[in-house]
Amino acid sequence: MKSSSLQDLFLIELSDLYDAEHQLIKALPKMAKASSAETLRGAFEEHLEKTKEHAARIERIFADLDVPAKREKCKGMQGLVSEGNDLLKKKLNPEVQDAGIIAAAQRVEHYEIAAYGCLRTYAELLQNREAVDLLEQTLQEEKDADEKLTELAQQINVEAQTPEEGLEAEGELKRRAKAAS
Repeated sequence: MKSSSLQDLFLIELSDLYDAEHQLIKALPKMAKASSAETLRGAFEEHLEKTKEHAARIERIFADLDVPAKREKCKGMQGLVSEGNDLLKKKLNPEVQDAGIIAAAQRVEHYEIAAYGCLRTYAELLQNREAVDLLEQTLQEEKDADEKLTELAQQINVEAQTPEEGLEAEGELKRRAKAAS
């Protein structure tokens, strides 16, 4: 039977995102273990607990719809996780690896923000207030996680620079400031 309604699409996307969350539940401990910065490791450990809650919220939406929770392979998340794993296999110094891990994690967060935003919109159109609330809560937590990663990157990316790169960046900032005045 062909899917032909927004409700059908909502369930397809919900199944995809449910799988994405389960992929992250497996990936986040690896990212935490590979992180040399305590703050980054702690952020991943904290987000792992949130990710488990996200999966549970999706299960609640399925239950409210009286539909069994089903995972549809999320190839997008599979690709993002694979790229992150490839990064971990490279021989990078710890600070550079942490900067790379943050970049990989932010790509994941942006993917989730887009997915949860779309699902929330579908739920609004379908007038499913409970799903809207649950999806909005998760969407905000994903945005918060992305913001936290940005804050961590501001310090960790600087630490990843070689002294020469740091001097070049400082010189570029001075040139831009002079050109702007």
